[in-house]
Amino acid sequence: MTEDLVIIGYGAAGFAALIRANELGYKPTLIGYGPLGGTCVNVGCVPTKKLLHMGETLKACDSLSDFFSAFEETRELVERLRKKKYEDVLSSYDVKLIEGKAHFVSPNAVKVGSKVVEGEKFIIATGSSPSIPEIPGLKEVGYWTNVEALNPDRKIDSLVVIGGRALALEFSQIYRRLGVEVAVLQRSNGLIPDWEPEISAEMERVLIRDGIHVATGVLIKEIRKGTGKAVVTNKGEIEADEILVATGRKPNVDLNLDAAGIELNERGGIKVNEDLSTTNPNIYAAGDVIGETMLEALAGKQGAIAAENALTGSKKSVDMLSVPQAIFTQPNAARVGLTSYEATESVSRIVRMEDVTKANILGSEGLIKMVVHGSTKRILGVQMVGENAAEVINEAALAIKLRATIDDVIDTVHVFPTMGEALKIASLSFYRDVTKMSCCVD
Repeated sequence: MTEDLVIIGYGAAGFAALIRANELGYKPTLIGYGPLGGTCVNVGCVPTKKLLHMGETLKACDSLSDFFSAFEETRELVERLRKKKYEDVLSSYDVKLIEGKAHFVSPNAVKVGSKVVEGEKFIIATGSSPSIPEIPGLKEVGYWTNVEALNPDRKIDSLVVIGGRALALEFSQIYRRLGVEVAVLQRSNGLIPDWEPEISAEMERVLIRDGIHVATGVLIKEIRKGTGKAVVTNKGEIEADEILVATGRKPNVDLNLDAAGIELNERGGIKVNEDLSTTNPNIYAAGDVIGETMLEALAGKQGAIAAENALTGSKKSVDMLSVPQAIFTQPNAARVGLTSYEATESVSRIVRMEDVTKANILGSEGLIKMVVHGSTKRILGVQMVGENAAEVINEAALAIKLRATIDDVIDTVHVFPTMGEALKIASLSFYRDVTKMSCCVD
């Protein structure tokens, strides 16, 4: 029997695809391996944000019992949400579930264990896994990824984090606020190097404020066993109880894709067109496996679109320009759209949070940088560091999606006092000196 739609992977993209398939009147076959729900609910967004929130509340947990209770409470949340948002959801939809690893045996069939599943259409949503650099001695000495860092088998007093992007920043603050001495080693000359330089510098200042040692421009030569675990670099040697490798993630593409006629892109992910179809027109891909921006919300959106395109022949796509991102440190960092060096014919302005009333109330440091097209005044990009920036950036994302201008934002009345006013003040900064404004001047 040939299935109408076969979905490989049961994380965010896979679940979004099966739900949309049901809405369109189809019963898909869902193939998955590992914990139901994939990375986000199990070892990604949910547990890390829970620990970050606890760190904001507790600031530090110095005792052994507090250290482990933080992770135990997080595990309880993960189990609860996995059941509510994935196990219970799965049982409420019309879907055939097959557990196991799938690999293609032809352009229209996969094998799972001894079972061959044929399909008219396929969606590959197998996600990603930690990318581990080749560092002499690393494998022999041992290390943590996000999985082990969320489930520590012992209390540690010191941690070296290799990497300087979102994962590294979040875990460094988590562990610092659990009373652990933390050092962040970043290869490039700044943290989050693909963000605006002012945001990068501000995030480094935030980490240092928290007592985290930050070193950039670091070349790691080797890892060796000392009293603890020693990291030898071009800037000296540092030793800690444990090493966390947070150097990004790689697409899970070990599915014998050649048998299906599926090509990879330059990032090692599955090559897709705007409608998420692959080089095999009957097979689509969604989420981290594409190897581009790896976000749970984006994966869900792509999964739904891939299912609709596969089953109806529509050619929908995601407006990638308006996809927001956030780093959930305290304060948050968030971004959407183009940077000042990506946008042509653009101008930009920077407003410090000291000029945002609600930021003063909350005691939040930070800044917001807005990039605007020089002649049309259309908002092209927004990046910020500040309390609740992950919430505020959604308005900026909507503005970019609707191709709004700074005048549109200025003409919109914002609640006072809120962090959302930062967008309006940034828009006003293109016309006047906002350091010389009263609270509610329009």
